Amino acid sequence: MLFRDENAAIRFFRNISYYRLKGYWWDMQSDYTLHTFNPGTYFEDVIERYQFDRRLRLILFDAIERIEIALRTKMIYHLSLSHGGLWYLDVSLFDDTTVTVNGVVKTVHQNTIDELQKEFDRSRDIFIKDHRFRFPNQPADAWKTLEVASMGTLSKLYKNLKHQLPEKSVIANEMGLNFHNELSSWLEVVSGIRNIIAHHSRLWNVNMGKKPINRLNNPKGHWFNNPLTEAQKKKPFLIISCMLYLCNEVAPGHRIKARIRRLIEANPSIPVYKMGFMNDWQNEPLWK
Repeated sequence: MLFRDENAAIRFFRNISYYRLKGYWWDMQSDYTLHTFNPGTYFEDVIERYQFDRRLRLILFDAIERIEIALRTKMIYHLSLSHGGLWYLDVSLFDDTTVTVNGVVKTVHQNTIDELQKEFDRSRDIFIKDHRFRFPNQPADAWKTLEVASMGTLSKLYKNLKHQLPEKSVIANEMGLNFHNELSSWLEVVSGIRNIIAHHSRLWNVNMGKKPINRLNNPKGHWFNNPLTEAQKKKPFLIISCMLYLCNEVAPGHRIKARIRRLIEANPSIPVYKMGFMNDWQNEPLWK
């Protein structure tokens, strides 16, 4: 690897670990066993990728906030109005599939409620502390409890709702999708992106563990004219596009798309195809 400014590189290495940066230069190698680099590989190019990834994650965290708050609000409103404030404890509203956690078999619903209770117990929000003081050992209504639920817990709670519940479809429709299974799939992968960002992990050039359902049937909003390849579907671009689609529905006037386009335009040397961006992506209806 070549260095334009070795002193600057030393300063970077004092604050950013070698193996954190290694993920950004991995594909710059000509030999992955001997770890030799392609001719003309500069450390500064690695840092450019690193900074690009950091800025992109900040933009996406803004998008996730909008999606998470909208989902939480819609679940609280629609389900509480139909089934009361403690609907999330009503086992009749959820599928009874089971899961094994630490050797213990329990329903998916009970496991999600256990996670929700942990989030409630460790919350320092003043309205949660007030509830614990005034009503010890009494469950809180959904408009309190779900306000401190994580994106992952909200996603699991929504997914486990019985499919025939009309509120489940209403929420999906208000998020811009025609089917609740699409929304469940999208929320799951958005939660995965959220975990990556929350832990300041690398989004650049990763293969995502799960792919969102990408078969929109007459989507309400703009989507793609051209299909993505199977390789592209494994990369972050498809999930980023899902996030943009949801933001278009729940956060009118947002600037997520404009900020991402500006970031890419300001970094023309960044090979965004390595993150799954398709050819001519900026001219797809969703991204225009």
